[in-house]
Amino acid sequence: MEELLELKQLLLKGDITGSLAIVEELEEMSKKDIIKTIRSYAIILLLHLIKQQAEKRTTRSWEVSIRNSIREIQRENKRRKAGGYYLTPEELNEILEEAFLNAIDEASLEVAEGLYETEELEKLVDKAEIIDRALTLISPTETDNLT
Repeated sequence: MEELLELKQLLLKGDITGSLAIVEELEEMSKKDIIKTIRSYAIILLLHLIKQQAEKRTTRSWEVSIRNSIREIQRENKRRKAGGYYLTPEELNEILEEAFLNAIDEASLEVAEGLYETEELEKLVDKAEIIDRALTLISPTETDNLT
């Protein structure tokens, strides 16, 4: 809110350079919030993909959680008015890579009723395959299959 008031004052003064600096700061803050939200849903998505691969099965609950996470990631990433997306596939991949550690940690508590330590579970699953699957699921072309 403080930034908006400052932006208003700069615009009223005619300080375009200062105004643009505030706009860039606001854009950065907005993108950080979007990334944080997407990362939270990415952890949930990866958690269930890890469980599916490790246990070689699925449940309705996992499927619903996967679908919900995909929808929320897609909603957060879509630019409403300007069209397009906030994050590129490369940036989404980076977020998934970062989220994987949290997801594997959480999965170690659930897979086989917590039988595996994080490091053991990580050796049992194919990280690259799971991340590729997640990217495929959240790609814009998958939207039609989920709604």
